[in-house]
Amino acid sequence: MTDPLKKLIVVGDRVLVVPQEGEERTNVGLYLPPTAVDRQAVQSGRIVATGPGTPLSPPAELDAEPWKIPGGEGRFLPIQARIGDFALFFRKAAVEITFEGKRYLVVPQAAILILVRSKDILDELGSSDL
Repeated sequence: MTDPLKKLIVVGDRVLVVPQEGEERTNVGLYLPPTAVDRQAVQSGRIVATGPGTPLSPPAELDAEPWKIPGGEGRFLPIQARIGDFALFFRKAAVEITFEGKRYLVVPQAAILILVRSKDILDELGSSDL
């Protein structure tokens, strides 16, 4: 039974990905064993959570002494990835974790090569040229 108080929180400019599973095939239809797939440079999966983005400090506070900077809510440069996107990313940059029996990958935004977003999300953003 899972603990309802437990929750995965992604920090910084990282995303939580459920890796794509299944048999891999080459362009000519040959099935690749898991050892061959593990040697590939890229991997794909569905994004299930995102961090807030890259932390930014307010420009006026860059000259202040660190102990004089007041606390408060941090500001973040948001990341492009959204929950539900399908991501293609560098395999070596991903960190594999297991949470409550499920396998996930934590991937930094810089390692993401391509995002595939469903039309519903594109309509919500008002982008109709893709």
